[in-house]
Amino acid sequence: PDVTRLPDVARLLAAAGLGGPVQLRALDGGRNNRVYRVEVGSFVGLVKAYFHHPADPRDRLGTEFGFLSFAWEQGIRNVPRPIACDPWRHLALYEWVEGRRLCADEVARSHLESALDLFLALNGSGRVTARLNAGSEACFSLAEHLDCVERRVERLLGIDDASPFGGEASGFAHRELAAAWREVKRAALARAETWAMTPTEVLSPASRCLSPSDFGFHNALLTADHRIVFVDFEYAGWDDPAKMVCDFFCQVQVPVAKEHLGWFASSVAAAFPAAEEALRRIELLLPVYGIKWCCILLNEFLPVGAARRGFSNGSLARPAHRASQLALAREWLSRREEWMTNGIC
Repeated sequence: PDVTRLPDVARLLAAAGLGGPVQLRALDGGRNNRVYRVEVGSFVGLVKAYFHHPADPRDRLGTEFGFLSFAWEQGIRNVPRPIACDPWRHLALYEWVEGRRLCADEVARSHLESALDLFLALNGSGRVTARLNAGSEACFSLAEHLDCVERRVERLLGIDDASPFGGEASGFAHRELAAAWREVKRAALARAETWAMTPTEVLSPASRCLSPSDFGFHNALLTADHRIVFVDFEYAGWDDPAKMVCDFFCQVQVPVAKEHLGWFASSVAAAFPAAEEALRRIELLLPVYGIKWCCILLNEFLPVGAARRGFSNGSLARPAHRASQLALAREWLSRREEWMTNGIC
């Protein structure tokens, strides 16, 4: 047990009306935060200790707890129930979800339908009552999407060459990644001009969505009764539905086959005004978000990313993990023709 956390967790449980001897067990698998299974009496829950850092001021706890509270108010049950939180100690208590992670070759259309149902339920009539902030890196214009990825690429150009595998990662970022980004950005702006899309035009409030963000089967559990429960909403909030779709299909941990892109994207777009415009944004932005996810794979080479991985799970900050992430980034970028052309419109 993590005895250093026991007093804080006991206070959190007491705030939820739970008292008695506490059993606390650290769990593997967290990439940004520390997670624990907690037992007190017959109650079993999950405690999350959230990463915080002066260079990363995001309120991860407030975002996730608020988003899940809204979801439960809307009757959504394929997400964990939020029970109690302690913002001062960066702790939150959620219901325990018994399940396992999906493998990529297990992902079926029924699972995607569960994801779509969650998204549409979040964006039903009740969303007008949501007092939620913009999501992490929310983008409401083409220019903002491009600037967001540009910043990620530029940060990687400053990788410390002397760090473990830093020289290789820096060379990759300066040569392959930067060149690919210039190509993708030029193509996006050219396509926007062809479609008479103004890069600085801001998405109307009616066309914005409540996005789970970082949404996909890398953040999902399959339960014994074959339900899919989605987890991890610390980046959630108002955003562009096109960004949600692009992230969903570009995340690399449990990839989703592109054969599902057409119907999934069309179903999302149909929930908002100007569905055809939403589909065009998805088609235009998919290569942009392909580059973004290549950058995400290299986060461990950046100071804050390394600190976050070290906080959640020390093994994720080791040189071997860096080497693995660099290899994944190379492999992902080498397959960019898969997400450079999609033709869903």
